[in-house]
Amino acid sequence: MPTHLPPRSIALVLGTRPELVKLTELIRLLGPAAHVVHTGQHYDEELSGRFLTDLGIPEPTYLTGIGGHPRAVQISAALAQLDALFLAEPPLAVVVQGDTNAALAGALAANARSVPLVHVEAGLRSHDRNMPEEHNRVLIDRLADVLCAATPENRDNLLAEGVAPELVEITGNTVVEAVHSQLPDADERSAHLDELGLTPDGYVLATVHRPENTDDPAALRAILTELAALAADVPVVLPLHPRTRACVEAAGLAALLGPLRVTRPLGYRDFLALARHAALLVSDSGGVQEEVTVLGRPLVVVRNSTERPEAMADFATLVAPGPALGRAARDGLALGAAGRARLAALPSPFGDGFASRRIVGLLSELAATPYAAAA
Repeated sequence: MPTHLPPRSIALVLGTRPELVKLTELIRLLGPAAHVVHTGQHYDEELSGRFLTDLGIPEPTYLTGIGGHPRAVQISAALAQLDALFLAEPPLAVVVQGDTNAALAGALAANARSVPLVHVEAGLRSHDRNMPEEHNRVLIDRLADVLCAATPENRDNLLAEGVAPELVEITGNTVVEAVHSQLPDADERSAHLDELGLTPDGYVLATVHRPENTDDPAALRAILTELAALAADVPVVLPLHPRTRACVEAAGLAALLGPLRVTRPLGYRDFLALARHAALLVSDSGGVQEEVTVLGRPLVVVRNSTERPEAMADFATLVAPGPALGRAARDGLALGAAGRARLAALPSPFGDGFASRRIVGLLSELAATPYAAAA
């Protein structure tokens, strides 16, 4: 769907891998109109090189001196650089996705320069004020001019907070098209499983990265203990981020990794290949809660709260670290082939795979308004 927007007229501010994944199709559809601005919140060679290449994303404008700093420093440093960028090259609209520090900085910079702001994945709420992301997403929603709610429940959250109904559009979640476009074909998936010595429906795939789990030695011990016990019955694959590994070592928990099949961090396509054929996933990731609804796989969510209750109806179970994790995991494995087939037949509550197209339409409308023209 070609757009008639000027080149580099839509600034997409992002800073993490999940944002890149979820905005890839939108960036593709915008074509030359997209100006990707990367704050460097998550910046490494893989992210700037192979990861961007794999997704087909054009080289971004990079900000500097942001990754690795505390939240307030990240936001303030990004805000200062974004303000200078938007002054030098005023966009017709700014797009941010989700609830990261990069998204909040982009929202504040757009607001400061009176540039229309579009919030993709608006209206998520965990109602848990211990989550920095909850503060970010609430603030972004109050600043946004167009709020792209993924689900009717997200729209209801916004209306309950007094957001004007005409500002909210139910678009679906861009994760649906991301999974469809990035999932490797059957032969590539089979080769990846063979490389790791895995058989379809014969293993558990786990990820642990959230600070509430990694920075609390008791929580981390509880999670790894349950995963190690589970590994006595079924292989448990754990792609381990260096930061999580450092937390494991600092807490003296390295022995608990012994029974697990620990791998390097995976690219998005490789992760989807493993997730597609896992008998069960165990994760504290928000994105995984969405992805399993597209892949039709059961999930145990290891967190204190979730902002994605839609996944809990059929696909996922929320548990705290500890014995409840082991019980829920065994219940998930007990679903068997018939249970997984039932999940695979269900539609994702996060939409039909056309969210990015709807958002492009909203951006075209927004750019044609006097408000955008004056920005």
